[in-house]
Amino acid sequence: MALSLRTAWQALTDPTRLRIMALLQREELTVAELQEILNIGQSGISMHLGILRTSGLAEARKEGKFSYYRVPEIQEVAGQKLLEAAMGSVSELSEAESDRAALKLVTQKRREVAQNYFNQVAGRLSKAPCPGRGWSAVGPLLAHLIPRCVIADLGAGEGWLSQLMAQHAEKVIAVDNSPKMVEFGSKEAKRRKLKNLEYRLGDLAHPPIDPNSIDYVIMSQALHHAVNPAHSIQAAAKLLKVGGRLIILDLNAHSFDRARELLGDTWLGFREVELRKWLQEAGLSNLRFQLLETESGPFKVQPALICGEKVK
Repeated sequence: MALSLRTAWQALTDPTRLRIMALLQREELTVAELQEILNIGQSGISMHLGILRTSGLAEARKEGKFSYYRVPEIQEVAGQKLLEAAMGSVSELSEAESDRAALKLVTQKRREVAQNYFNQVAGRLSKAPCPGRGWSAVGPLLAHLIPRCVIADLGAGEGWLSQLMAQHAEKVIAVDNSPKMVEFGSKEAKRRKLKNLEYRLGDLAHPPIDPNSIDYVIMSQALHHAVNPAHSIQAAAKLLKVGGRLIILDLNAHSFDRARELLGDTWLGFREVELRKWLQEAGLSNLRFQLLETESGPFKVQPALICGEKVK
């Protein structure tokens, strides 16, 4: 709403509205918070806010069931000067100092609400429900950490991970043995205008990529589909430049035998000792292995992560 100089002038002649404006210049506040600070009833606060909003001196921002009031950006030079002059007189009000102290208490209470929640869930936070903390949010965040490098995603499937990495990497080569997967992924890359993402048809044992050309090779939930996991790891290691890394996200050894028919799995996960042995035999060093949190749902399997570096 545009500022009305005449109604703004009239609105600012009231000392209570001057106090409200001084508070809203410092912080967005709800009606209840203004009540607490000014020690005025709800109807009185609402009446004063209504006058300030009509004159263009205040606006509301709705968030859930609460409305937060604030001072809008005033474009008119005359209006800016009027507000500046009015705010210059606030210090002469007897309540000015106590209003600032009460505002400090109100904002402190806001911080304590969040602090008390985290104090209560400390040690349990990873299991507590938290909107925006799932992979659909965390994945894009982590993708920003990807350097300008060349990545091979072996067993890429439809390529959602490749597409995510391609937003920041220099180039991503996605390999899959399913022509339909490659066709679908290529169309998605074109639709998303990811010119640095290339899909290639090939299998884990013979990826169609030049040796010594890749900074990072990723195998995400692909190795348990390999005919010979050891050979697939050796093939992946050959693609790496010196200093490059192979990163495998797969499943810890499990006994959910129905995964073979339900998910087309060839292997029921892998033991740490097996993965370490295969990476070492492929000439990789500085191995790091980590068991991740068991997933909820019907399968109850535990993901495992291992990475190794090509040092020479």
